[in-house]
Amino acid sequence: MPIALITGASTGIGRELALLCARNGSDVVLVARSRPMLDSLAAEIKRGTKQSATVFECDLAEPDAAYPLFDRVSGAGIAIDTLINNAGFGLLGHLWELDAKRQSQMVQLNVGALTDLTRLFLPAMIARRSGRILNIASTAAFQPGPLMAVYYATKAYVVSFSEAVHNEAKEFGVTVTCLCPGATKTEFAERAQMTSTKLFSSGMVMSASEVAAIGSAR
Repeated sequence: MPIALITGASTGIGRELALLCARNGSDVVLVARSRPMLDSLAAEIKRGTKQSATVFECDLAEPDAAYPLFDRVSGAGIAIDTLINNAGFGLLGHLWELDAKRQSQMVQLNVGALTDLTRLFLPAMIARRSGRILNIASTAAFQPGPLMAVYYATKAYVVSFSEAVHNEAKEFGVTVTCLCPGATKTEFAERAQMTSTKLFSSGMVMSASEVAAIGSAR
């Protein structure tokens, strides 16, 4: 039975990707900070699909958090076939006015944890000559972002990193894909204090389920 690990699985795109993976026949490993929300999703998956759903509560915005997570997954004897690096957040404001610690946590989550998890789970995929990694970036990756300078830069990293690692891994039967959603109806806008911006108040905002369906087809 294939197994997919999804970070940021408690809400939004991550939650919808987890549901799609289960509906498509994969057992799932759900990772996020909120244990109650993960437990609720796991119960929903088990009821609706009969697939296994394992929960790991983890704050990947903390330095080096990927390493104990990897050890816990490996210690449970779980071999990951699909890794979905979805967890991330943004902040709106002038670089010099935004909280320095929160910006560092954003870099750690959007870039550091994604890089570490890819590096940790990739060797087993290479050895098996099969595997899939899906990294969630953003349309923000393709231009600089005044008032969201750090967020845009982290997503540019995700695109560049994904393309390079895909080139390295493809001959071993492993794909690395990067999904770049535009504005999406999730908790992202509220957390970034962007709900009143033109981007999120327009009629061009996609649902999380629509974005997840596009990502799962890749």
